[in-house]
Amino acid sequence: KNVSRLAKASFLSLACVVIILVAIVYKLLAGDYDVVPNTPESWRFAHSDLIPAVGIMAFAFMCHHNTFLVYQSMRNATMERWEKVTHLSVGFAWLVAACFGIAGYCTFRALSQGDLLENYCWDDDLMNFSRVLFSVSILLTFPIECFVSREIVRTQIKRFYSQEVVEYDTDKDPSHATGGEEDEKAVTTTLVIVFAAFIISPYTECLGPVLELNGLLAAIPLAYILPGLAYIQLSPHSLFSQEKLPAAGLVVFGTIVTICGAALLMPNLMGDCRTGIIMGYCRDDELSLNGTASALVTTTPACVTDRV
Repeated sequence: KNVSRLAKASFLSLACVVIILVAIVYKLLAGDYDVVPNTPESWRFAHSDLIPAVGIMAFAFMCHHNTFLVYQSMRNATMERWEKVTHLSVGFAWLVAACFGIAGYCTFRALSQGDLLENYCWDDDLMNFSRVLFSVSILLTFPIECFVSREIVRTQIKRFYSQEVVEYDTDKDPSHATGGEEDEKAVTTTLVIVFAAFIISPYTECLGPVLELNGLLAAIPLAYILPGLAYIQLSPHSLFSQEKLPAAGLVVFGTIVTICGAALLMPNLMGDCRTGIIMGYCRDDELSLNGTASALVTTTPACVTDRV
C-alpha cells in the first residue's frame, strides 16, 4: 500500500536500462553495424516528425502523476531533500535518454525505428539479451504506474461518494507502515487496471505511435499546459502581467504542439506497422555486399522513422 515498497523493483528496472544502454554503446563503438549505409536523410537536422518526437520526450520525463505519492513515501520529507531527489533523478534520466538517442541514431541514422531494439539483427545474442532485459524492465516498472492509477481511481471514487476532499497524510513515515490486508476495493481496482492494460496492449505492435499518442494527449498537457494554467489561475498578478508571461508561453507552446502533433499522427495511427522484420543489413547476402540503400528500402517496415 506504500509506493516505497516498490523501491527494489525500481532499482532492478533501472539496472536493466543501464545494461541495455551499455550494450547499445558497445555495439556502436565495436562497429558491428557499420554495414548500415548512409542515405541523404541520415544527418538531416529535423522535419515534421520533430513535433511528435517532442511528445515522446515529454512522455519519457513525465513523473508529475506520482509526485505526491513519492513525496509521501520519503522519510523526513522536506523541500530541500525533495529538490535534491528530483534534480538528481531527472538529471540522470536526461543523461540516459540522451545517450540512448545519440548512440542509437549514430548507429542506424535514417533507418532508426521508434523502437530502437527493432533495428538490431535477430541473430545478435547480446541485443537479444537486451530485449529480454527490456521486457523485465517494463514488468518491474508497471507496478509503479498501476499503483498510481489505482490510487487516483480510489481517490476519485471516494470523492464521488463522500463528497469530501481527500487529503494525503504527508507526515506518515513509510518505515512504520505495517501493510495490513488489502481491502476488497483495492484488490478489485488493481485487477481491473491490470486486465484492462492486458486486453488493450495486444491490439498494436507499434511502440512508437503509442509513445507519441501518450506524449501528445497526456504528457504534454500534464507537463506544459496544466501547470501553466494553474499558475495563471492562482497567481495574484493580472492576466497580462510580466509575471504570467512565461506561464502563458508554456500553455501556448503545449497547445500548439498537442494540436499539430495530433494532426500529424492521427492519419498514420492505423497504418501498417509490423515488428520482427529482418532488416536488409541483417541478411547474409546484403552483408556480403556491404549493404545497399535500395535493398534496405524494400525490407524496411512502415514504422521506420528518420527523425533525430
